[in-house]
Formats: sequence, C-alpha cells, structure tokens
Amino acid sequence: MSFFDRLLGHASSSGRGSNSQADTDTVRKIVGALEAMPAERARYVAAFAYVLSRVAHADLDISPQETERMEEIVRRLGGLPEEQAVLVVQIAKAQNRLLGGTEDFLVTREFAAIATPEQRRELLAALCEVAAADGSISSQEEARIRQIASELDFTHADYIEALSKWRDQREVLRGLPGSGAGSSPS
Repeated sequence: MSFFDRLLGHASSSGRGSNSQADTDTVRKIVGALEAMPAERARYVAAFAYVLSRVAHADLDISPQETERMEEIVRRLGGLPEEQAVLVVQIAKAQNRLLGGTEDFLVTREFAAIATPEQRRELLAALCEVAAADGSISSQEEARIRQIASELDFTHADYIEALSKWRDQREVLRGLPGSGAGSSPS
C-alpha cells in the first residue's frame, strides 16, 4: 500500500481499510479531515506536507520552529483550518521518520506528477522557508533541497535562485566576506 493510501485511508490489497485497530487517533483524524476534500486535493496536500518534512528532517532534527513553519505553510497553501494543518504535519513528520528512505523519492515523484509548474515553484520556495525557520540552513538541508529540486525537474539555476533569498541563513556562507552574516552562527 502506498504512502497516500495509508494517509488517506484507502483499503489495502488485503481488503482491510484504514480504520483497523492499529491506526492511531492522529491517523484517523487526518484521514477524516482530508476525506472532506476532493481526493486529488487531499493527495496534493499530503504530498506537499511530506516533502516539507524531508527538508525539516534532513539534519535528523525537526525543530519546533520548522514544525511551526510547516504548519503555517500547509494551512496557507492547503486552505486548511489550523487543527487540520497541525495534524497533517504531524503525520507527515511521523511518516518521514519511519519511512523516509523508502518513500522520499516516490512521494516527491507523485507530487511532481500532480502539481502544476507554479505549485512546484511554491514547494521549492517553501522548502527553503522551512529550512531557514530556525535561523540557519544547514549543509544537510541545502543538500536535501537540491535533491528535491532535481526530483521536481528544476535546474541548478532555479535551485540557486530559490536559496538566494535566504543567503544570510546559509551555514555554508557564514563568515565569508560579503556574506552579510557574522563569522559565527548566532
């Protein structure tokens, strides 16, 4: 069963639905929240949130600031009430921690297939925003953004353009002459 089927509560190939006893309250709430949306929109929101969690978890630590920023972005771009956005982000983070290596490329590829070019650009900008939420974009986060940008068929120039807004938060540039950042992270 795919990430989307699990998240959206579609029946597995064995015929069991998502409301098995193994499901948590969080999963049931998210499924309920997203069931009210058209299926295509729910898949879009789920994939968007999951891909955001890839960057937040790139350095193996999802800070409270990154979580808050993800919730804000999912709420704004997904058109969700705050409670639903919080739940979607919680499950996206949990799924990333559990299945990250297995699902990362598959979910990003699915997002690329269902998103418009404008939506893909929104995601690229949001990835940088999440990485910078705690005041610093680590080299691991940059590498993950670059990987995702490539999976979304962006050029290296597109990637650099997206990161340019966050120059002062980039750890790799801190301390360089003309970087605008001090010699050490604040």
